[in-house]
Amino acid sequence: MSEYHNLDEFLDALEKGNLRVAEKTPEGWKVNSWVKERILQGFRDGKVTDMSEGQFPFFDKDTYPVRRFSKEDGVRIVPGGTSIRRGAYVAPGAIVMPPAYINVGAYVGEGTMVDSHVTIGSCAQVGRNIHISASTQIGGVLEPAGALPTIIEDGAFVGGNCGIYEGTIVQEGAVIASGVIITSSTALFDATKGEFVPKTADGRVIVPKDAVVVSGSRPITKGASAGSGVHLYCPVIVKYRDSKTAGSVHLEDLLR
Repeated sequence: MSEYHNLDEFLDALEKGNLRVAEKTPEGWKVNSWVKERILQGFRDGKVTDMSEGQFPFFDKDTYPVRRFSKEDGVRIVPGGTSIRRGAYVAPGAIVMPPAYINVGAYVGEGTMVDSHVTIGSCAQVGRNIHISASTQIGGVLEPAGALPTIIEDGAFVGGNCGIYEGTIVQEGAVIASGVIITSSTALFDATKGEFVPKTADGRVIVPKDAVVVSGSRPITKGASAGSGVHLYCPVIVKYRDSKTAGSVHLEDLLR
């Protein structure tokens, strides 16, 4: 922590991928809480200023302007209204379609497609070779500083109009079908095993490796509404990824 004496050096390290909010270890994902604390300090130290460009008004903390990219960064950013904040890492080979927004502390790995109208929240960790489909939101987790952010691991596929929030971990190769919403209060049912997927001790939902998740529902079985025919939303694992599933989610390679 002591090696970054000013905010510019700290943000540069985040943008180069030399520093991350969270890292995967043999024991699982670990949050670097001091990194989140430093990001929060940057917001506290900043002053709202006019950073407008062209026809778009832009009033924000002067400590976190829009990140500037060059050809040498190797990121394909298609024109049309995308904003990537300082302190966000976007790897060479990533593609960002318009309009999209990537917030401070976020990490986007190489070969990942960030599609139109996607938002990737502060500190979210998105791995390599992932497709985040149109109008999906990957929630940010900036506070509290010790909370693990939302994580999408390598090779996953997230369909359109999804919402992955509150520190959910989508493990490697998982497929999230269009319209699925997952939060810390979501009950995830595994239809291949006939049981609910257990949450972590801190209430986090973990989508298992290679799981294929679709929207579903479950009947209310307790209280006055039991037997009423009313159902609650419940995402369902319908199978685990196979060669047929892999082929259907690799169509985006044609766009690269």
